[in-house]
Amino acid sequence: MAEKSKKVPSSRVSRLAHLGGLAGKVASNVMISGAKQVLTGRQVSRKDLLLQPKNIHAIADKLAHLRGAAMKLGQLLSMDAGDLLPKELATLLEKLRADAQPMPHKQLIALLKSNWGVDWLDKFSHIELRSFARASIGQVHEATTESGKKLALKIQYPGVASSIDSDVDNVAMLIKLSGLMPKQVAIEPLMMEAKKQLLVETNYQIEGQRLVEFADGLAPYPQFKVPRYYPEYSTGCILAMEYVDGQPLDDFTDASVELRDKLASDLILLFFIEMFELQTVQSDPNLANYAYNMQQKQLVLLDFGASRSIDDNLVEGYWKLLKAGLENDRALMAEAVQQIGYFGEQIDDAYKEMVLALFFMATEPLRAKQPYDFATSDVAMRIRDKGMSLSTREGEWHTPPVDALFIHRKLAGLYLIAARLEAKVNVAALFSQFELPSSS
Repeated sequence: MAEKSKKVPSSRVSRLAHLGGLAGKVASNVMISGAKQVLTGRQVSRKDLLLQPKNIHAIADKLAHLRGAAMKLGQLLSMDAGDLLPKELATLLEKLRADAQPMPHKQLIALLKSNWGVDWLDKFSHIELRSFARASIGQVHEATTESGKKLALKIQYPGVASSIDSDVDNVAMLIKLSGLMPKQVAIEPLMMEAKKQLLVETNYQIEGQRLVEFADGLAPYPQFKVPRYYPEYSTGCILAMEYVDGQPLDDFTDASVELRDKLASDLILLFFIEMFELQTVQSDPNLANYAYNMQQKQLVLLDFGASRSIDDNLVEGYWKLLKAGLENDRALMAEAVQQIGYFGEQIDDAYKEMVLALFFMATEPLRAKQPYDFATSDVAMRIRDKGMSLSTREGEWHTPPVDALFIHRKLAGLYLIAARLEAKVNVAALFSQFELPSSS
């Protein structure tokens, strides 16, 4: 069966029109369903009307069609990474995890011409027009150069970079209108940061430099493979890198215990390397961003667009936090959380204790006397529930530092991957390899 494609709206006007049409469709569904409920004498809340299945599907389908910032923002806010949204909205956003439909060939070829010129085919002996991977910002194609190099080309959807501001603003409006975001959460700083992050992610030449930096930084660790960057074939919206064979991590959920434990252990080790050696964290813990090469026994790292540099003060704060979690040191934990930026001057003692309890819960795997069993642990769900109870405390909740949110998102995502692999990991032994960075 031929793969279905759908043209990506590229102008601001067309993208706004799509979101406007979505708002009208959702409002119509709410009104019709609400009227039906009234006629039958049943009481129903605004939230129930908004989150009826046909609205969830309509919103998810529209954001997936728009791709870009609209879809990416939904993924950034998804609860499966341990963030702050209620389960109802997380259910809606979770539907954005599926691959977007590919661009039609005509739109794809127009993009290649605009980036490489009319003689673009002269650079290659072959380009596969059917993509083998797709995400919120671009789709990936195989290509072979005239000299025989096999490449993976990440090609950005049209209009993504130029529509970031309007897409983020429009999706934020939808979230606000839903009434599902806790009132105490200041969404504006998150939206501003999302715009900045997405602007970086849409510049593929920046991601190319990240490929080089990670390849250099991970050179002492042969268990990790970073694809080589090819700047001569890259532009701001086409990223050319070495094609590396590997199987998706999802394929290993039934692998041997030893391999599943190794994969999860390597991912958590990678997080510690990123934090305490590279001071740069790839903040998107998506299974699709990793593969495993069985022949080379290497974890292949595929995406660096969401990488964030972490300043010395924050690195030191997180090292202290993990050290405190390992040693069950409450005083050091309080110092670390203060340094990270969670406690203001007017902090209430009861609230402070709740925050510390949340961090001790998050560092539970460090205190395990044997390899921590992520398969049987509900720590990710307990962290989520504790975070939600904090977010509903009127007048006390404040939005955490933005870099901290991305770090927590990464770590929570790794916990969930380890759980999916049903892995046991000696987290304490991994962390104990790292000293407080001397540059801090």
